[in-house]
Amino acid sequence: MSKLKLNYKGRDSWSRPVYEANGNLYVDVDPRKGWKPNIHTKYNNEFDGEPDMPISEDIEIEFIPCRDIWD
Repeated sequence: MSKLKLNYKGRDSWSRPVYEANGNLYVDVDPRKGWKPNIHTKYNNEFDGEPDMPISEDIEIEFIPCRDIWD
């Protein structure tokens, strides 16, 4: 199983948390407390780009410093 270390970068224009790993941007499209992270790439690797492809479910995720969730 591979591991993806996601570094928090802020929230996009839809208030979704955006993360960076290895020069690529990712977004948690449904960051609700108690819900499993739903991580997608960002279209064209743009901060405010639309969610694109979901990551594989067999990838372990580490959020740095922590997962940003909606209250």
